[in-house]
Amino acid sequence: MDASISLRWSGGPLRGLAHLPASKSEANRALILHALAGGGQLSNLSDAHDTQLMQALLAAVPGTDQINAEDAGTVMRFLTGYLAVTGWRGELTGTPRMQERPIGVLVGALRQAGADIAYVANDGYPPLRLNGFAPTAAADGPTRLSVRGDISSQYISALLMVGPYLPGGLQLTLTGPVGSRPYIDMTRALMARFGAPSQANADATELTVAAGRYQAADYAVESDWSAASYWYAMVALGPRGSDITLPGLRQQSLQGDQAIAGIMAHFGVETTYLAAEECVQLRQGPRPSGAEIRRLDFTNCPDLAQTVAVVAAALALPVDMVGLESLRIKETDRIAALQTELAKFGGDLQEVEAGVFRAMSQGFRVAGQTVATYHDHRMAMAFAPLALLGPLVVAAPQVVRKSYPQFWRELAQAGFATNEAG
Repeated sequence: MDASISLRWSGGPLRGLAHLPASKSEANRALILHALAGGGQLSNLSDAHDTQLMQALLAAVPGTDQINAEDAGTVMRFLTGYLAVTGWRGELTGTPRMQERPIGVLVGALRQAGADIAYVANDGYPPLRLNGFAPTAAADGPTRLSVRGDISSQYISALLMVGPYLPGGLQLTLTGPVGSRPYIDMTRALMARFGAPSQANADATELTVAAGRYQAADYAVESDWSAASYWYAMVALGPRGSDITLPGLRQQSLQGDQAIAGIMAHFGVETTYLAAEECVQLRQGPRPSGAEIRRLDFTNCPDLAQTVAVVAAALALPVDMVGLESLRIKETDRIAALQTELAKFGGDLQEVEAGVFRAMSQGFRVAGQTVATYHDHRMAMAFAPLALLGPLVVAAPQVVRKSYPQFWRELAQAGFATNEAG
C-alpha cells in the first residue's frame, strides 16, 4: 500500500503560531559562498532535504569522484558551477527526473570560461563528467559570457557566484526578458555579504563581478517565505476569524516569494509585520467578490503559483496567471499536475490565451478526494490547506522533506487531525 496522509480540520477558526523552515534558497547560496570563502559561521540553516544534501555533498567533495544531487535543482546547478571552477574531477548525477531537466545553457557558459565538462548520456542534460578547469588569462578585462534572461535563474546565480574566480572576473549579459529576478538579486546581495559586490547597468541586464576572493562572513538565514505561502492559503480558506503568526520573517527580505503578502491580499488575507520580533501576523479580512478576474504575474515568484491556483479555485475567485513557463520543468510538469488534481474538486486551470492560465471553479467541493503529488513537495503543500473545507487525503506525504520536513507536524499542532497510512 502506498503511503498517504488523511487530513481533517477540527473546527473553529485557525489560530496560533506556526514554525517555518529556514529558506533553502538563501541557505544553498550561502553554503556555496561559505565553501568558496573558506570560513565564517552560518546559522539557522534549513532542515530541508535540499539544504542537508548540499551540506553533505560539499563536505564530501575532497574525497569522492561521484556526486549525486538527487532531485535538487539548486544543488545540481550551483554545484556544477562550484565544482567546475574549483577543478574537481568526477561525475555529477541526479535522479531520473533530474536527468530530464536541461542544464546545457550553464554547461555551455562554463565551457567558454575554461571548464572541461562532458555529457555522460544525453547532450544538454545530466549526468555530467567534470574534468578540471583551465582558464585562459583575460587580456582585455573580465570573462564575458551571455545567457538568455528567461532561463532558470539558478543558471544565472551559479555563474554569478563563481564570477570572482574566472579570469578577470565576470561580465554576464542577460538577453531578452529576465525572469525570477528576485532570485538573482538575492544571489548578488549574499555575494556582497561575503565580500564580492557586483555591478549592474541601468536595467540590470549586464552584471559585472570583479576578480578576487570571497571573505569569511557570518550569516543567519531567514525563514522561508515560500513555506509561509501555505499558511497564507490556510488563513484564506479557514473559518471566519482565522489568524496565524509566523516567526522569523523579515519585512526587508531578500526572498522574492515575499510577494505572497501582496498576492493574498486579493483573497482577503491581511499581513502585519511585527518588526521588533521578526514575525508576520496573518489575519483573515473581508473576502472580495469574484466579479473581477484579476491578472497575477508569477514571472518572479513561480513557486507561489500552485498555492494561488488552489486558493483561487477553492474560493471561486478566478485569476488569470502569467509567467508560468518554468513550471513545466520543475520536479514535475506543474501545470499538467495542477490541471489533473484541481479537476477532482471541480476546479480548473485553463489556458485562455497563449501563456495565460485561468484558475477557476464551478461547484468546488472537498469530500475525501486523494491528491497525487507527483514527487513534488509543492503539490502536497499547495493542496493540503483544502482540508479546512472538508476531509482530504494526500498521497506520498514524505515529499515535503525536500523543503519543509515538519509540515505535517505543524498542521497537527495547529489543530488538524492527521492520520498517516502505508
